[in-house]
Amino acid sequence: MKKLMIYIAILFILAASQAQAVVEDSGNAPGDDYAAGDSWSSPASPSMPTYLPSPCYGDSGRLKVGISQSGPESERDKAYITQGSTLGFMVSVENEGDTEVEADLSINPRGCPFEWFNWATETLTIPAGGSRSLPLQITPDVNAAAGKYEFEVEATGSCRKPGKEASQFVVQVMDYASKTYVSGEGDFQISKNLKSMKSGIRSSKDVFFKGEVEDLVKNEYLVVGAKGRNPNFWEEDQVDDYRAKDSGDSLIGEESFKSSSVFGGVGARVTETYDVTNMSYKDQDFTLHQTGSLKKMAEFNTEDEFTGNYWIDAKQSIPGQQSLKEQEWYNGSFLINRTIVFRDQTKPSTAPCQEGDCPGIFMPKKPAPCQKGDCHDVYIPRKLAPKRVVSPCQSISCHSFTDSLNGFGK
Repeated sequence: MKKLMIYIAILFILAASQAQAVVEDSGNAPGDDYAAGDSWSSPASPSMPTYLPSPCYGDSGRLKVGISQSGPESERDKAYITQGSTLGFMVSVENEGDTEVEADLSINPRGCPFEWFNWATETLTIPAGGSRSLPLQITPDVNAAAGKYEFEVEATGSCRKPGKEASQFVVQVMDYASKTYVSGEGDFQISKNLKSMKSGIRSSKDVFFKGEVEDLVKNEYLVVGAKGRNPNFWEEDQVDDYRAKDSGDSLIGEESFKSSSVFGGVGARVTETYDVTNMSYKDQDFTLHQTGSLKKMAEFNTEDEFTGNYWIDAKQSIPGQQSLKEQEWYNGSFLINRTIVFRDQTKPSTAPCQEGDCPGIFMPKKPAPCQKGDCHDVYIPRKLAPKRVVSPCQSISCHSFTDSLNGFGK
């Protein structure tokens, strides 16, 4: 019995030693027990790239912006604009990249109000290596200060270097402006008379109506020294739905305009007279260019629908050059559309017989300066100074004659 107990105790000791050997740390790093070169038994570890790829890889370039104005390159003062008028530009963008791009355009107004531009931002789809354009209109308000203004257009796009271009324009102020608007029923009368001796422009209006009118507009503007394509004088006349309410009611008017050739104008005169009982509409304008790019041109446009009497008397007279006359009279119900353009492309004539065009007529020549001894101590250009005659003589008498000749020229 005693031997059996000893045997059992030995078995317990051996079992405890084997369990301690199993849980003991071997001291090896994880993975050391895997056989070297055993790819199937080795754990997988992900590899990270050393840099992030660019979304524009292989796609680059630049956006090139250009701003231009219509008209010939030789035209001067294209950038001038009058208060309340519109000046047009063309904005073009060129894509110098290898792929299509959505280009975003924006206006940097600098010293201009945003309200002057017809758009502030736009988007253009431009093919690779191509270009696209869109118009840009600038309208300074009627109270804009005179002077030079600058603005800038910038284009940006994905994977493109941005581009930008600046341009400028000049605002001219009006010397005279008169605006009239009427709407209602009753009696109305207006009289306007403008005379500018400096520019040779004369305009007069006498209008009366009794009845009802939806809209009646009578506007006049004057810019004496207009530049570019701006007119020196222009009128805006509109009538919308005039109706006589009672017997004897009518719309009566006499309007005339004259541009005197003596004062540098086109020598044109237009007189319009009407007496109507109904006028469905009237849309009329008169424009005069006396200076600037379109100088010596006047244009009259009118479109009317009415019942009654209507007269147009148009003339142009340039003394010694040309004379034109047009007269029209309407009595009844009519729809008319008239355009009359006056131009003066004649060159001013020089004084008679100054260009050798008067054979057989003696024209006295002006004496050369200082030929009468009245230029003492006055500098005379060398080319105008009398030349001294060098004596070729050998004899005393010949020398005396040469000295007398030189003395005569002093």
